[in-house]
Amino acid sequence: MNIVRPFFLLYFLITFLACSESNNRKQASTEQEFLTISREDYADQLQGFWLGQSIANWTGLVTEMDKIGNIGEIKTGDFYTREDWGKPDQPSIWGEGVPSDLSPTIDFVLRDEDEIWGADDDTDIEYMYQHLMFTNQTTRLTPEQIRNGWLKHIKVEEENYLWVSNQRAFDLMQQGILPPATGDPKNNEHFAMIDAQLTTEIFGLFAPARPDIARNIAELPIQTTARHEAEHIAQFYVTMHALASRLDTSKSMKENVHWLAMEARNELPDESYPANMYDFVWQMYQSGVDWEITRDSVYQRYLVEQADGYDITSQNLYCNGCFAAGINYAASLISLFYGEGDYIETVKIGTLAGWDSDNPTATWGGLLGFIIGKERIVKLFGRTFSNRFNIHRTRQNFPNNGIDTFDNMARKGIAVIDRIVVEEMGGRIDANENVWIIPLKK
Repeated sequence: MNIVRPFFLLYFLITFLACSESNNRKQASTEQEFLTISREDYADQLQGFWLGQSIANWTGLVTEMDKIGNIGEIKTGDFYTREDWGKPDQPSIWGEGVPSDLSPTIDFVLRDEDEIWGADDDTDIEYMYQHLMFTNQTTRLTPEQIRNGWLKHIKVEEENYLWVSNQRAFDLMQQGILPPATGDPKNNEHFAMIDAQLTTEIFGLFAPARPDIARNIAELPIQTTARHEAEHIAQFYVTMHALASRLDTSKSMKENVHWLAMEARNELPDESYPANMYDFVWQMYQSGVDWEITRDSVYQRYLVEQADGYDITSQNLYCNGCFAAGINYAASLISLFYGEGDYIETVKIGTLAGWDSDNPTATWGGLLGFIIGKERIVKLFGRTFSNRFNIHRTRQNFPNNGIDTFDNMARKGIAVIDRIVVEEMGGRIDANENVWIIPLKK
């Protein structure tokens, strides 16, 4: 008995300490699985998203479809270079010899405090989707909600600022067809065009730090107009926007932006042309050549040689598929990699890179604007900007005759995210601290 008792006590003490250590490890692990995000800071970032996207969208519109290449050997003047920044704008393919009326030169297009930013197709569908989620008090739009929203807020007659796949999907909706059938290749021959890239990045911001949830809630809006590789590309952008809430603040913007891109690349099917395009552009960037050489190489590889299964040229489409998802995705990667997280440099390269230049600029302008926030954009340009947004430039039937403000748009975004954090993520809102507590694992 004298031997057993000390042994039992020692065994009990060791077991107790081991259990305590195990519980401590579990508690630490649990703490690591949650991310705390300030709702106030996020609202400023959402304003940065809308402002950054508007600046970049309107700047990119100056050169939209100016330079799309001519199948064959590249000649001087076929594409812009960095030397063209600040020089006279050239006519677009539909410009009838007249340059853009937005700016006589290739330069930033800005709006003063007494002016109003106009909506465009790179911003208006995202605005509409946020409005529909806010007013329907839902985390996932239904096919009926999407169709009803499109029919209410988009004009039937021209100019309705819809093209290719968006226009075809809208036509199908008017015939009573619901998403996702509106993006099915059997119904929509334009399923491989750029449209979903313009309209769904915001779903990434609706699911902070959770790209899995972001891709789920974006799936139906993306499939409203896209399938196959075009769908994968849209999901690529959604993933990047969701992960923008998980950046390492100890690292540079360049490192963080490249990390975002690589994380999104990992979600692409390796055998797909978007994955191969990414790898090709990344390798060219890593080689140290100028971005113009990479852009020319993209043109040669994908439009002339039709490598990696990208066969747009053989389809004999209008303007050789200048609206296609693939070539504009490749162009966007050039501005992203070479811009290295610098807002101004990224927008400049995107504006000069060619094709549907307002799309990549709007995408990265919005993402970088979100990352740095509204106030840092103001400091970056050393001036103030308009805070007002006119959705009725391109759409219809919104409150206040279509005039909104970035801060009000951000407040609606926060309300949408509140619901998603609780209902989709199983997280919670700490009202006292004004933060979201977001679980990073299910």
